[in-house]
Amino acid sequence: MFGKLKSVLKKGVSKVSEKVAQKVAYKEITEDDFEDIEDELVLELAESDVAYDAAVEIVDSVKAQLIGSKVKRGVNVEKVVEESFRKAVLEVLSKPEKIDLIAEIEKRCRRGELVKIMFLGVNGVGKTTTIAKIAYMLKKKGITPVIAATDTFRAGAQEQLKMHAEKVGVPFIGGRYGADPASVGYDAIKFAEARGYCVVLIDTAGRLHVDSDLMEELKKVARVTKPDFKILVVDSLTGNDALDQVKFFDEAVSIDGIVLTKMDADVKGGTAVSVIAISGKPVVFIGTGQNYEDLEEFDPKALVEKIFS
Repeated sequence: MFGKLKSVLKKGVSKVSEKVAQKVAYKEITEDDFEDIEDELVLELAESDVAYDAAVEIVDSVKAQLIGSKVKRGVNVEKVVEESFRKAVLEVLSKPEKIDLIAEIEKRCRRGELVKIMFLGVNGVGKTTTIAKIAYMLKKKGITPVIAATDTFRAGAQEQLKMHAEKVGVPFIGGRYGADPASVGYDAIKFAEARGYCVVLIDTAGRLHVDSDLMEELKKVARVTKPDFKILVVDSLTGNDALDQVKFFDEAVSIDGIVLTKMDADVKGGTAVSVIAISGKPVVFIGTGQNYEDLEEFDPKALVEKIFS
């Protein structure tokens, strides 16, 4: 997991440490100490799927922390440099205000409010499985959500989500092939209100190639269902393509948060850093496998530990 990013950061720590170690006799670290390696560090981070602007931000942060500081002789220089890299990556990952989605749902359910969550994402990112995982997570908390399948375009989409709903043991509301997606979402909300359910998880269509028709469809579903949260599901293996998806869906409906799937298979590791740094949107969950239990709340500190472990 994150093999490439780990390697790049380890190499970066080593290179900066080597430069600094030559001048540690209480001498201040200067801009010159970074001159030969700064661009190389940025490019190597970019090759690990860290967006260029995010890579520059990380390297600039490391420089800002170290330039002007003094490292005493005998101090482990590499530890000092590594700590600056850790802090730089953590700063990027912690920028957006965190959404504790499960806690927010629990709070609103206690108040008797209906919570509507709209899920977005292109086909193949794991959106359907993610919805099932969140339904499973809520069931373990004693909350039974209603799942709404508004993707009436793709053959098999309804059946796939219905199968997950049955396995998890939650109500499912679908529509006939070709039906108005917004009407399916509306029906699910009315069903939940009439029967006392407090959460509706709304699946939406996703094309492999996003287009204007899909954008209009998503806007209509959002207008009709008025979701409290709009969550984009992104495949971490898509690298910098993930940034284009975030931009498209945010322009269409203004997303509130992101779920990154397949993090267990991400050998490069830069997608999470890029998505957060460039979009400014918080990652709510990360998917770490195919089982319903394989969904974790996003913890920037824990991710930094994994990257530098």
